[in-house]
Amino acid sequence: MLSWFAARMVLAAGLMVCATLAQADIARFVGSYEGSAAVKSADGSKRQRDMSVQIFETDDGFKVNWTSTTYRPDGSSKEKSYSIEFVPSDRGDVFASAMKRNVFGHDVQLDPMKGEPYVWSRIDGDTLSVYSLFVAEDGGYEIQQFNRTLADGGLQLEYQSVRNGTIQRTVSTFLEKQ
Repeated sequence: MLSWFAARMVLAAGLMVCATLAQADIARFVGSYEGSAAVKSADGSKRQRDMSVQIFETDDGFKVNWTSTTYRPDGSSKEKSYSIEFVPSDRGDVFASAMKRNVFGHDVQLDPMKGEPYVWSRIDGDTLSVYSLFVAEDGGYEIQQFNRTLADGGLQLEYQSVRNGTIQRTVSTFLEKQ
């Protein structure tokens, strides 16, 4: 039977191996990518949007930064930027977001019951997916899914936003590696 110390050492070694494998897998996605697309809304309307994403390794996992600039019919624009760090979980190619720190300095997930998004990611073959789940005040939900698939010269982005079972927005575009 393993002692408490030996068991902790085995667990730590296992986590280090998982982190090393995760780093090797994410290395294929690392880079800066840019493109534009027509975002299709549930009502069938389309709006032009410029998109960029940067993916890079961190000490504990990886980070994804992305920006979306929407152009309105009146010529004005609106830019939104996001930045999320991901760390390995005990589920192989599934990664937990590390969006805030608790009182002990540990990275923790946000709380969807407080209106914060629950975010995670996974790598499945050549696709890095990022998911965001939002729980509304009335108990409804919205889930956003960003699939970024390795393609010759960049990433193929497939995005979908679903609210209470109804598709709200979709995007399909190529993001060129810079």
